[in-house]
Amino acid sequence: MLPVARWMMRGTPYAALGAAAGTAIPWLFWLGAAVVALVTLRQGMAASLPVLIAAAIPAGLWWTQGDVIPLASVLLVVLMAVVLRARLSWSEAIIAGTLAGSGMIQLGIFLPPGGAAFVLEQLRQGSPDIAAMLSELAAQGMDTEQLAGLMISGVTALIVLLAAVACLALARGWQAGLYNPGGFREEFHALRLSRRELALLVLLGVLGGVLGLPALGMLAWVPLLVAGIALVHGVIGYKGMNGLWLVAFYVLLITTWPMILIVLLMAFIDTFADFRGRLARSH
Repeated sequence: MLPVARWMMRGTPYAALGAAAGTAIPWLFWLGAAVVALVTLRQGMAASLPVLIAAAIPAGLWWTQGDVIPLASVLLVVLMAVVLRARLSWSEAIIAGTLAGSGMIQLGIFLPPGGAAFVLEQLRQGSPDIAAMLSELAAQGMDTEQLAGLMISGVTALIVLLAAVACLALARGWQAGLYNPGGFREEFHALRLSRRELALLVLLGVLGGVLGLPALGMLAWVPLLVAGIALVHGVIGYKGMNGLWLVAFYVLLITTWPMILIVLLMAFIDTFADFRGRLARSH
């Protein structure tokens, strides 16, 4: 896709056209978001504003139809691109996206039109077992509508944040391919959370529980997951292992929950142990 990126970087009209076309076509919003991120990374927020507006218009139309994912993804990836350009830190960029995503959950941006009540009613009508479970939860004093709204918002926010991180990675890869070959690989392989950043994520989770704001902790594990993925990439890269190891890793990551927990644990330990630093010194 590098030739496409090269064509879009010929000028603002080309990039704006590509971004608008991407967000206007269902399930191609990621392309439009990546284009906006590429221009932001390369030229800054001010220069990318026309491209952002071009992408936001069709994405906003999708929002009016009940699909918030395209516009939310564009906004998150632009925020992370601004932070990455200014700070040159993947971890800070992803944490910024996590905080913004948590704020969107708390504001109810990801709730379906009409709230969660309509969804609950459809579930009750479609499955007697679910209807019985919801009745039991209500009998225990739980607000099932609030719980359902939180779950819907959390899952949607997770999809948006992961999509935004993937779009940012695609944009950074394009930027490296066009202007700094190999730069993205080196940068991503070095991604690792600092102790202060890890403490911030833990604090978010604790504050969410203490203050009754669960949205604060719902996405706090995502930066750790991305750091764990970068750790696997880095170790495979340092070892010069076959790329099929990465294929196997992603298959396991997508299909098995225990693999996700293992990756989170590895990233947590890596914050203190620095596996890649030790590996580099041993070579």
